[in-house]
Amino acid sequence: MRLGLIVLLCLLNTGCALWRKDREEPVENGPRKEKAEPVLKPSEVLKPKSLELASPVSDHFYMRGIYFQPSVTTELRLDASATSPGTLLSAEETLGLDDELNQGRLEFDIRLQERNHVRVDYFKMNRFREQPLAEDIDFGDFTFEAGTNFRSKLDWRVLSFTYTYSFLKFERFEAGAGLGVHIIEAHAEGREPGTTNFEKADQVGIFPTIAVNAAYRISKRWAVTLRGQSFSASPEDFEGKMSDYHADIQYRWRKNFAVGLGYTKYATELLVTDDRPLLFNLDVDGPELFFRASF
Repeated sequence: MRLGLIVLLCLLNTGCALWRKDREEPVENGPRKEKAEPVLKPSEVLKPKSLELASPVSDHFYMRGIYFQPSVTTELRLDASATSPGTLLSAEETLGLDDELNQGRLEFDIRLQERNHVRVDYFKMNRFREQPLAEDIDFGDFTFEAGTNFRSKLDWRVLSFTYTYSFLKFERFEAGAGLGVHIIEAHAEGREPGTTNFEKADQVGIFPTIAVNAAYRISKRWAVTLRGQSFSASPEDFEGKMSDYHADIQYRWRKNFAVGLGYTKYATELLVTDDRPLLFNLDVDGPELFFRASF
């Protein structure tokens, strides 16, 4: 009995010694010594914090949701042939189409590396009206007399892709130039309801443009941006001119969100001289209110 008790006490004493020694040894998931912070270079210490401010000069991506309220001026003429011109119409005065619109638009811009920008913009405008004519008009192969109930429809769509390279890139200011492609679709339609007197014209044009843009950060929260694009061409059976100008001022409400006011102007001149001549001149310009998300 005594021998067994002595053996048991020896085992307990040995186990306690081993347990105390095991606790003294470090383990992998135990507390570790804190590493020393990296030593900053003098240039990094003196680097101004303003370089880290979010602004159009530093954003890598943005999306603008836009409320656009433009005034519209349209000239339209659909000829029966090259030797039989139609009546030059004011779509707003002669046909009664709206001369002021309320539109929603979207715009995207992606910065590739530090100086390359790709911007995508889409704009659509559809107008419809039915009313008696105040005067005789020649529209395509038909003559519609004064008093005729005339139904008119004009659709205009523009999808734009623009690439620019920032030749100037500073902390507060950025400016560049590049090329754009505008795919324009125009649809004009006129008819006398209840009869076979019906005419329509559809044209699709692709306009390359020379583009310039600039952005300036006024302060931590305020910034302005500017851009312009324009080009004219006269290939066979076709003459056209396209212009797109925009300016805005924006307030950086949060790091990734801004609100702003802007002004945009579109101008398109299209003259088709093939078997079905068409003249379509359109000016759209007005203020816009937008919400801008970026990072």
